Amino acid sequence: MSIKDEFATRNFSIYGQWLGILSMILCFALGIANFFNLFFHPLLIIFAIICLVSSFVILFLEVPLLLRICPTSSAFDAAIRRVSSNYLRAAVYATMALVQFLSILVANSSLIAAAIVLTFTAICYGLAGLKGQAFVGSKTLGGQGVAQMII
Repeated sequence: MSIKDEFATRNFSIYGQWLGILSMILCFALGIANFFNLFFHPLLIIFAIICLVSSFVILFLEVPLLLRICPTSSAFDAAIRRVSSNYLRAAVYATMALVQFLSILVANSSLIAAAIVLTFTAICYGLAGLKGQAFVGSKTLGGQGVAQMII
């Protein structure tokens, strides 16, 4: 199944997964970019670090193949695997978005872009849960049996 076919299924968990990848890229880039606010807004560095850490959590959350490849602790693997339903994923993304929205209290920064995309991702997973759609992982990102094909 190609990416075009996956989007044609109208499953919001697929949309959420691809928005999650976009969120991961934005969180990584903006987390690094906001380190340069060290002299202007030192408290913003904390939110930049949280954004950077969120990008790696999203990476393992959205690309399940990496849990088999990368040497991570069993506690981390169990925590990531626990976030398997659409509602839990929506809650995780909403929490990450809320933290980034709170960065506005310190200073206006580009972290708002990450917060907005994280919010859209949470909305997609929430809609998938409300519509009763089962979580479907993209084959392109290592879902639906790709990991078993490697072993």
